[in-house]
Amino acid sequence: MKITIEFDCTPEEARSFLGLPDVSAANNIYVENIAKAMQGVSSPDQLQQYAAALAPMGQVGLKLFQSFVEGGMKAASGSKSSD
Repeated sequence: MKITIEFDCTPEEARSFLGLPDVSAANNIYVENIAKAMQGVSSPDQLQQYAAALAPMGQVGLKLFQSFVEGGMKAASGSKSSD
């Protein structure tokens, strides 16, 4: 049996219904900082440096995410081989 439920609401209404916080102010600041940084970019390397500096936790965050994904993949492959 398959049941489909469709909700007709705005993203703000969905966020509020799910109890998620409104992060639009933080997002606006983040977007403004990226836009300001991109105005002075003269090369792709410079753009990459700005993006890494403005990203949440910079390179540390990227490395942490990579290790998290790799650990999850190893755990998943380990559990499959034991079945």
